[in-house]
Amino acid sequence: MSHLEQSFSVKFNYKIFFTESLFNKGNLLLSDFFKEKPAAVLPKILFVLDQGVAAAHPDLQNAIKAYFNLHTAVKLIQDIIIVPGGETAKNDTKLFEQLIEAVNVYGIDRHSYIAAIGGGAVLDLVGYAAAVAHRGIKHIRIPTTVLSQNDSGVGVKNGVNFQGKKNFLGTFAPPAAVFNDNQFLLTLSDRDYNSGISEAIKVALIKDFDFFCWIENHAFQLVNRATESMDYLIKRCAQLHLEHIAGDDPFEAGSSRPLDFGHWSAHKLEQLSDFKITHGEAVAMGIALDSSYSFLSGLLTEGKLQRILKLLKQFFNLTNPLIQINDLQSPLLKGLTEFQEHLGGKLTITMLTDLGKGREVNQMDHHLLMEASKYVSDFMKLKERLKTNT
Repeated sequence: MSHLEQSFSVKFNYKIFFTESLFNKGNLLLSDFFKEKPAAVLPKILFVLDQGVAAAHPDLQNAIKAYFNLHTAVKLIQDIIIVPGGETAKNDTKLFEQLIEAVNVYGIDRHSYIAAIGGGAVLDLVGYAAAVAHRGIKHIRIPTTVLSQNDSGVGVKNGVNFQGKKNFLGTFAPPAAVFNDNQFLLTLSDRDYNSGISEAIKVALIKDFDFFCWIENHAFQLVNRATESMDYLIKRCAQLHLEHIAGDDPFEAGSSRPLDFGHWSAHKLEQLSDFKITHGEAVAMGIALDSSYSFLSGLLTEGKLQRILKLLKQFFNLTNPLIQINDLQSPLLKGLTEFQEHLGGKLTITMLTDLGKGREVNQMDHHLLMEASKYVSDFMKLKERLKTNT
């Protein structure tokens, strides 16, 4: 009996840039990026644009064309593809097929680029198409929401929804680069602007107590959309995500996923709401639920739980009929089974032992989850009564 064995490692390297007015002709960031990557044949670049971003920035397509008319290190495909934003982008397989067809029609090869401008869902869709076409085309992400600039747009995951399950199809494929332009945030609704803050609170809770305190101390500025405060939040949150990705399990071969704190219920909640609840809103409710469970299971003090809930309350409504766990037949509880299936191993959920520290558990008591759900609901009702009486 004999066998052959091979082992090799592949080094991934990509940068996240922070800028303002990326497609201003005088901004050389993009141009310099392409000049630093010389190729034997002039590479092409195909842009895919979030429909909502296109509507909010009607001059954007012309600005892109004018930029690459002046800066010629890559050849721009003049046909800029517009796709619906939000979860619709990940639910419609025809959009994926449209992108693959564009790769074929325009001859986008492995030395060319597909650039996506939009929210996290559009980045996920385009990243997935780029990863599977020709077994991998270079992908550039230009996130346009708080959530995608500080979380989903800076990582290595891509995916689409399938069979009614979130991210059922996907890849681990790092981008060639990420360009965060804070000007895209100016046209976001308050709801979308606040939505991304939940991921910053999440990563602070499991990794960085000082960052959690900073968010507490700057909540007023963030609610009022102070640019300087949001710039810091996005950069620090992105940094913490990158540090985690660079750890021992960047492609999640194991069952441990601490960055998914609060997400087992969030993913199910999004699905149950037919994605009417945004990802950030769902994550905020999931954080509240799991933090309350951490307290009720003896891992976290009530004082620290109250700090978490008070902070979340400044940005989010933490109650919704779909996240209430009133009995053992609650549809939300199916999210635990689906989360375990997605992990591909034993159930592994991060709970809090302190602000800035997490601990993994491998089972969750459904009755205790019912109590945690009631705790959050009672907290919100009390806050509303106090507001009414003042």
